[in-house]
Amino acid sequence: MASAVQICNVALSKIGESPILSLTEDSRSGRVCNLVYVDLRQAILGAHPWNFAIKRVELSALTTAPAFGFSYQHQLPSDFLKALQFYPEGTDIAYRVEGKRVLSNEPSVKLRYVSDVTDANEYSPLFREVLSARLASEIAIFLFDDRTLSDQMFTLYQDKLIEARSMDAMDGTPENIEATSWLEARY
Repeated sequence: MASAVQICNVALSKIGESPILSLTEDSRSGRVCNLVYVDLRQAILGAHPWNFAIKRVELSALTTAPAFGFSYQHQLPSDFLKALQFYPEGTDIAYRVEGKRVLSNEPSVKLRYVSDVTDANEYSPLFREVLSARLASEIAIFLFDDRTLSDQMFTLYQDKLIEARSMDAMDGTPENIEATSWLEARY
């Protein structure tokens, strides 16, 4: 069963450090893992539309309208990391994400977004490898102040990221790219 502690322990083992029992344990490794884990997880989740992290919701307008520029504002989900697409009735709309709200001219919008998945069991195995490699890169600096080791782990992270994104993109049918004047201007 995957967990944040297991992912951190894989990272620690990559740099030759002993495993931890929990993120809150009173050890240098535990404190460092606790310090960087959540932010790195959210950064990596938000950097790519991972299939396991995509959610869809319908948002209703809040009772107060924005001061200007748009007619409606909608509260974003608490696990929101990044908007992928907004639609009313399947069409793209003009919107602006500001803070924990999205502004639009539609009273109701459908949102497809990247969520902050906290349960490591929901991650793909390759995502767990990506996260542990990135953690190893960061932890190496905190624990050993070793830029060479950190750079080696960052290179491993980049390699794993390419592999994971490629595999993740193969799930499902490809999305059609609509021809626009911008795309056609090249021909």
